[in-house]
Amino acid sequence: MANRSNVFEEPKWRFEGKLYGVEDDEAKIMDEGDECRDRGRRRFLQLIEFAEQVIRRLTKRICRLASLITLLPFIFNVAVDCKTLKRDVKALNEIKASLGWRVVYAWVGDDPCGDGDLPAWSGVTCSTQGDYRVVTELEVYAVSIIGPFPTAVTNLLDLTRLDLHNNKLTGPIPPQIGRLKRLKVLNLRWNKLQDVIPPEIGELKKLTHLYLSFNSFKGEIPRELANLPDLQYLHLHENRFIGRIPAELGTLRNLRHLDVGNNHLVGTIRELIRIEGCFPVLRNLYLNNNYLTGGIPAQLANLTNLEILYLSYNKMSGIVPAGLAHIPKLTYLYLDHNQLSGRIPDAFYKHPYLKELYIEGNAFRPGVNPIGIHKVLELSDSDFLF
Repeated sequence: MANRSNVFEEPKWRFEGKLYGVEDDEAKIMDEGDECRDRGRRRFLQLIEFAEQVIRRLTKRICRLASLITLLPFIFNVAVDCKTLKRDVKALNEIKASLGWRVVYAWVGDDPCGDGDLPAWSGVTCSTQGDYRVVTELEVYAVSIIGPFPTAVTNLLDLTRLDLHNNKLTGPIPPQIGRLKRLKVLNLRWNKLQDVIPPEIGELKKLTHLYLSFNSFKGEIPRELANLPDLQYLHLHENRFIGRIPAELGTLRNLRHLDVGNNHLVGTIRELIRIEGCFPVLRNLYLNNNYLTGGIPAQLANLTNLEILYLSYNKMSGIVPAGLAHIPKLTYLYLDHNQLSGRIPDAFYKHPYLKELYIEGNAFRPGVNPIGIHKVLELSDSDFLF
């Protein structure tokens, strides 16, 4: 029995010894596991801290973005609660409803400035003033609009630009045009407008560009145009104006371009420039195709900024003053089809800027210097002998 006991006890001892060996290894493994877990825990805490930092940064950026989104309506002048001024809505809808304006097919909806779902009407520009949007520009041209000048336009009191050129508008410009106190550009050329230009046009104190060419205006050129201190471009070409050109236009200190050609105007150039210091910045002067008489005054050379002088097809006589050749930047000089005589001053051939000189249809004497002296000068005269 003792032997049996030893037999059974020895394996047990070995088992226990073996068990004890395993426990030692496990202890080591557990120690290593604890260390790994500590490292993992620290790493996990670091990741959590990093994530919190990222979240904080994102939160700040989201808040900034939210603030920006809140400001967007103000940045783009399209605040959700910003309505178009009823006065402007009514005026443009009256125009839209008129028969001749049905060609403006792109005018969809009732609000000319757009209502969020629909864009602003084609040719209509709006801006925000306080709590409302107002119409500041109306440009509807070359679309064959027919009918009288739309008086409702004069209710758009914030207009700075009105461009209706190249249509088929008829009748007069209404006197209510003087209500557009902020207007800077008025372009009505290439229509069929008639009657006189209303004197109220002189109330447009901010006007810089006035285009009325290629219509059928009649009567005299209104002196009230001299009341437009900022006027730079005045186009009255191809109408039926009569009488004299108002000398008061010479007081316009900013006028650069004056075109009254192709009318029925009379008088002399001397009358036009009789005011001392007149036309101080004038560059282009078109007086062609009228009934002007008298000579070319030497005082015309005082317009030292002239680049284009167009006197063709009038009834002017006398000689060409040599002083014209001393206008510094004179580039184009048209004297053809008048009754001018004498000689062409030699100084014209030496002018550094002169490109074209037309003298045909006059009574100039022969004997001027050859054309070749001025390599870009063009002289043409069927009655002229070289």
